Amino acid sequence: MKRCKLFLLVIIGYLLPQAMIAQSKTNLVSVKDNPAKRSVSITINGKPFTELVYTDTIEKPVLYPIYAADGEAITRGFPWNPKPNDPTDHPHHLGLWFNYEKVNGLDFWNNSFAIPAEKKNLYGWIRTEKIAETESGLRGKLVYMADWTDQGKNILLKEKTTYIFSEQNNSRVIDRITELTAEQNIAMPDTKDGLLGLRVAHELELPINQTKEYTDDKGNVTKVTTTKDATVTGNYITSAGKQGDAAWGTRGNWCMLYGKKGVDTISIAIIDHPENPGYPTYWHARNYGLFAANPLGQRIFSEGKENLNFRISKGHTVIFRYRIVIHSGKQRLPMSLLNQFVAGFSQKQ
Repeated sequence: MKRCKLFLLVIIGYLLPQAMIAQSKTNLVSVKDNPAKRSVSITINGKPFTELVYTDTIEKPVLYPIYAADGEAITRGFPWNPKPNDPTDHPHHLGLWFNYEKVNGLDFWNNSFAIPAEKKNLYGWIRTEKIAETESGLRGKLVYMADWTDQGKNILLKEKTTYIFSEQNNSRVIDRITELTAEQNIAMPDTKDGLLGLRVAHELELPINQTKEYTDDKGNVTKVTTTKDATVTGNYITSAGKQGDAAWGTRGNWCMLYGKKGVDTISIAIIDHPENPGYPTYWHARNYGLFAANPLGQRIFSEGKENLNFRISKGHTVIFRYRIVIHSGKQRLPMSLLNQFVAGFSQKQ
């Protein structure tokens, strides 16, 4: 009997590590820094997930492109890699990013290659200083340090951002934790354009029935034209039950965009964290493919009923935490699974 028990323990001791190794093979996240290219590539089981791009030729670090587990890109190709039927509005909408329209009078959100040189002094720049940490494994980790500056490279904010990348079956997850430390007293008054932004692929936009014009605070007008093809099938739904265009300017602790792309339904859920300023966030979720969480624009979204005018005193740090879930399958992300992602992310830190 003792020999039998010993034999079983040996077998279990062998199989358990093998099972763990097998599991790690099916979920291995690789995070690889490419200093010469000023980029960091993230793959899962050798398949592309996303890339952090922090070259000096763009005005902020971005994750671009981003792929679902089935290989479909969820981000718009324009302006770097235009796809058929890609809209060409808002050239500053690139991949997944984090910034704000008003920081001590500078516009970080709208800055792009399209801004004339003589107006660049009105815009801010996020300059990545270093990749502080990369880690591969069952979860991938990436930490970078950046400075929010004016055009003279004077620093307003020091940023430390940590990304955690993972995959569960057909769901890929990006957790972003951003720490902003004020190098001077910082004013971020209520405004529409902020804070965490994602520009999605054309197929995931909502059908647009009429051409609209959008004007920023400097009077720049952007025209978004009506949808011209049948591939556009997107829809929003929020934790408060708002759907479609009605999601814009409303609060919720999560918002999900879903639509058909390729052979699957792609679902993208952005989840707010209870410890974030302004929780639950307002959704700056546009039908033309901008999917953004903006907890700081309260006066705009509430039509003057609320007012935040967020500030960070010199030397103080504020933390923003968001989770992005990207699911691919025959149906949209089930609510039961979404609720698990929300619950797992919403624990007190």
